[in-house]
Amino acid sequence: MATPANLPKPELSALRIDERQRSQSKLGKRVFYASIPVLIFAGIIAAAYALRNQRPMVEVATAAKPDPGGRQTLLNASGYVTPRRRATIAAKITGRVTAVYFDEGTHVREGQLLSTLDDSDVRRALEAAKADRNSAQAAIADYEVQLKNAQIELRRAEQLQIAGVQTQQALDNATMTADSLKAKIELAKQQVAGSEARIGEAQQAVDNCTIRAPFAGIVVSKDAQVGEMVSPISAGGGFTRTGIATIVDMHSNEFEVDVNESYIARVEPGQDVKAILDAYPDREIPSKVRTIIPSADRQKATVKVRISIPNLEKYNFILPDMGVKVSFEGPSQSTPTKGPEALTYIPKSAIRTDAGASFVFRVKDGKVERRAISVGTDRGTDVAILAGVTPGDSLVVKGPDNLRDGDKVEIRQ
Repeated sequence: MATPANLPKPELSALRIDERQRSQSKLGKRVFYASIPVLIFAGIIAAAYALRNQRPMVEVATAAKPDPGGRQTLLNASGYVTPRRRATIAAKITGRVTAVYFDEGTHVREGQLLSTLDDSDVRRALEAAKADRNSAQAAIADYEVQLKNAQIELRRAEQLQIAGVQTQQALDNATMTADSLKAKIELAKQQVAGSEARIGEAQQAVDNCTIRAPFAGIVVSKDAQVGEMVSPISAGGGFTRTGIATIVDMHSNEFEVDVNESYIARVEPGQDVKAILDAYPDREIPSKVRTIIPSADRQKATVKVRISIPNLEKYNFILPDMGVKVSFEGPSQSTPTKGPEALTYIPKSAIRTDAGASFVFRVKDGKVERRAISVGTDRGTDVAILAGVTPGDSLVVKGPDNLRDGDKVEIRQ
């Protein structure tokens, strides 16, 4: 057995690091630090290569054919379908919804019941007003019976006074009693009239708990549910509704477009218009200018124009807030117009300029091709092109500013 005296003594030399291991560790660190710039440079090269191969996204539009026939399109504009009769139905009082009798898409007629509110409190007020009226009417009946007896007593007192067997005081008392009853009857009648007024007020409050459709139409929005609080004014933060439903009269739909004030002189009431909905590009809707709103928007420098739709019942696919593009037509022309004839019409956003020269980027086989153009008549959102573009060409209307001839692009769908 080993004793403490026989145990080997620790040597400090055993704790030293070998010089070869120390040199290898320093070399590894140097290699690691030296490789960092190389890795960063390689990442930059890879990112640049990836970006170089990435195709820019562009939006395109198709060059349109010129208008056939003798009618010339004076101006193009865009807007939305807007109903002339559109109302958000709200309650006249604050209350809790107890019933809803409609849903989105429901056809409603004028005066149809839409919803009811809790009317328990106002009905109690109505019953109290009716009780006050009945009490006043019963008091009148009692006073009238007493008045008949008082009038009999008055006539008897007058006869006794004439006969000299009754004092003047008794006659005066009988007269006062009869007059007092007449006054009480008049007071009770006034009380009945006041009760009738309160009954009318309470009945109106009860009627206000019933919400009806103000006109025939279609419910496009259901804004309240059973159990929610509604109010004609905003109250209680987001916990109180301010409307019950939104109703639209589909027979009052029309187009509302913004026309640049520089071209508003080309528009006049009664002018023929061709309209095409964004949702139905293959259906042309003949329309007419109804009115020009006599006010301009100074922020957008535009004037609103409202366009009516004859025979609207034939176009049941027209819905509120749909996007629409319209063309304002000029008068019929029996002879061709003088001057160069337009080959096609393209959006203004497709035209670019370089050193005063106009050009467009045509997209073909995934590449852009720079085409010089000759610009003609301005039609608002579109421009006539006299040379350089043919109908059916796909042109870049939105894309990066640094596009170059021959660049590969990807079309945004």
